[in-house]
Amino acid sequence: MRVTVNNMDLAQIADSGQCFRWNRAGDGSYDIIAFGRYLNIKQDGNSFTLNCSEQEWGEIWSSYLDIGTDYEGIGSSIRQSGDEYLNRAYECGNGIRILRQELWETLISFIISQNNNIKRIKGSIEAICSKAALPVIASPSTAGYRFPGPSDIDREFFNDRELGLGYRDVYLADMYEYAVNNPGFPDDLKTMSNKEAFVKLKSFKGIGDKVANCVCLFGLHHIDAFPIDTHIKQILNTHYPEGFDFERYKGYAGIIQQYMFSYKLNDSDISSRTGNR
Repeated sequence: MRVTVNNMDLAQIADSGQCFRWNRAGDGSYDIIAFGRYLNIKQDGNSFTLNCSEQEWGEIWSSYLDIGTDYEGIGSSIRQSGDEYLNRAYECGNGIRILRQELWETLISFIISQNNNIKRIKGSIEAICSKAALPVIASPSTAGYRFPGPSDIDREFFNDRELGLGYRDVYLADMYEYAVNNPGFPDDLKTMSNKEAFVKLKSFKGIGDKVANCVCLFGLHHIDAFPIDTHIKQILNTHYPEGFDFERYKGYAGIIQQYMFSYKLNDSDISSRTGNR
């Protein structure tokens, strides 16, 4: 099927550091595995061709790509702000959207992300999926595997050093075990406010401020969450020494953060596939 969407750039989303299972195909399209399903999507301007039915688009992918959020309105507020740096960041990355990703996969992915780079994060996630070998729904045989849920693997699974997890293996084993013993988790997180979810996430060993905020933003779609990594810290110190006006962008500060993050990587000539997330 074909859809028309403004303010969406697949390459910018793929390189934004929020998703780790987008892979560029030889024809410039992207192969995506999410929610246990496979999608191929190709862009031509603001026109997108997808290998899914209209029903699947309406039930899964339109929400996943955050079609309902007014990104044009957010762009207008940035243009009217008079903030020169943010305007440059927006012009560089105005095709970025905050995906509505599956919460469990996002939680595990960002535990892996701590003190790590995007290339290694992607490698570890693919190694986990390949080892678990759980088939993707309605996909070509070459599409890969879906992300394992809490009951799909046990803690011994993470003893495999070839997964490339390093010291994070214990954090992942503990999280899987906790989720099995507490079947209401992580769905309970979805009922919490951003502050409540942040506090709950930080109660787990291996989850600090940045990872908790990333899970809130990218897994719970709390778009006011504002993860601060080394890149964002440098931006705030350099361009906002007297403080960033979070109140002005209340309700969508996380989207602003993504524009800044993307621009910082591009402005520093750092490949987003190897930069720290």
